[in-house]
Amino acid sequence: MLEFNMIETHPFGNFIPSNIKYLLLGSFTAKSVDSDTEYDWFYASKRNQFWPIIEKVYNIDLHNKSSKVKLYENLSIGIADIIYQCERRNGSSLDNNLVNIVYNPELERILQCKLKSIFFTSRFVEKLYRKAFKKLIEEFTTVELITLPSPSPRYAAMSKEEKISKYKELLPELKPEHRKHFSSLK
Repeated sequence: MLEFNMIETHPFGNFIPSNIKYLLLGSFTAKSVDSDTEYDWFYASKRNQFWPIIEKVYNIDLHNKSSKVKLYENLSIGIADIIYQCERRNGSSLDNNLVNIVYNPELERILQCKLKSIFFTSRFVEKLYRKAFKKLIEEFTTVELITLPSPSPRYAAMSKEEKISKYKELLPELKPEHRKHFSSLK
């Protein structure tokens, strides 16, 4: 028998820097019970490979939320999720167990910022976007839609190293003048 949890509302809203050129679009970020203050932002799950991948892509240490915010401000990347509210089937965090979905009402406003690209964090997010936001795709034809390999460890079609390589290929570069704000990985 399927069990549904209460409706959850996105805990972080949208991160939109004033100089936004790119948008990283995920599915739905749960504020994990097991996350500590160091991971109290998007992709909080300790199992999610997103921040370790980003650290390797830019060869920098992202030790707290403020360093992650600074990186994304320097890259002109905003972060949002396609889902604003949903329920979870059987308490599962898997994307395909998210039901009774209410889409992010701010996406149209974000696209008004003259974005160059939207980076989807998985094929699931890309499919949802193409299905639910056909009107935006038709209206904002110059916005490039790019799907990144899922940072979930459950996505085993690629190794973490392969994901890092693909992210390096697709994401914008960090300008040298911005690199000074971060300590390099050892």
